[in-house]
Parts: sequence; structure tokens; C-alpha cells
Amino acid sequence: MQLLDATRERLMLYSYFVEKLVRQSFDHVNNHRWDEAVKAVAPHVHHRVSGAHALGGERHDKEALRRWFERLGRVLPTLHLTVNNIWVKGWPGHTTVFAQWDGTATLLNGDASYVNRGLHVFTLRWGRVYALEEFQDSQAAARALAAQAAAGLKEAVAEQIVS
Repeated sequence: MQLLDATRERLMLYSYFVEKLVRQSFDHVNNHRWDEAVKAVAPHVHHRVSGAHALGGERHDKEALRRWFERLGRVLPTLHLTVNNIWVKGWPGHTTVFAQWDGTATLLNGDASYVNRGLHVFTLRWGRVYALEEFQDSQAAARALAAQAAAGLKEAVAEQIVS
């Protein structure tokens, strides 16, 4: 029984630290700290965002992911992601993290605001992000990007960054 209790305690402590790091990564995105946002990313990460728009597509390396984050900051400069829930499953050798969030941004046209809700699924191995899949309302994202482009921000309708 003591062994089981000790194992549970270690798992709870590990989950606490992982949750703290994931919340910190969202803070880095909110504050456009791209170097920090990709610091724990493996060189051959798999990043996927659904949707046929400038922020959609798949990337398979850290540099392409960094360019994607930079674009995110340019096309939705006021984006703010609020993390509502985080669930951590697994041990350091293979951890899955689910982060449920709400996103908002003020668009350049001033008439409408961007609102979205989504779920990030992280796959971690020994503290490094090997996969990140983003599930969100891709139509809401596409509409917001089209509004940004109509207001003069042409990168909002650029080809996807893929690798």
C-alpha cells in the first residue's frame, strides 16, 4: 500500500509540474515570446492545425513551427488564449496533455472580435514536445483571417506554412 501511495504522489507531483509548464507555454504565446514557446520542442516535432487557411496545415520541424508562431503573432496580434482546463496522463517517458482553451482577439476592422474555443493535445517525451495537435473551430479562424486580409493584412490569407 505504501508503494502505491508513493507512486500516486510522484505522479501527482509530475502532473503538477507538467501543467505548470503547459500554462507557461500559453503565456509565452500570449506575449509573443516565440523563443520560449519553442524551447521545449523536439527538432522533429509534428504540429497540426485543422482548416484551409493561413494558420492551418502540418509542420514537421521546429523551425517551421517557429515561423508558424511568428505568423500567428502577425495575423492575430491581439490574440489571447485563456487556458480553462489541463489534463495530464502518463509518465515522463510518454505523456499526453490535453489543454482546453478560449481564444479572443480584436480584429483590424474594429467591428468584430475573434472568438474561438479549442483543445491542444501535446505528446511529451522526457520533457520535450514531440507532437502538438490543435482542435478548434477552423471556420471561425478562417473568417477572422479573411477579415484581417480585407482590412489590409495580406499575410492572413497566405499559403500555409508546411514542412
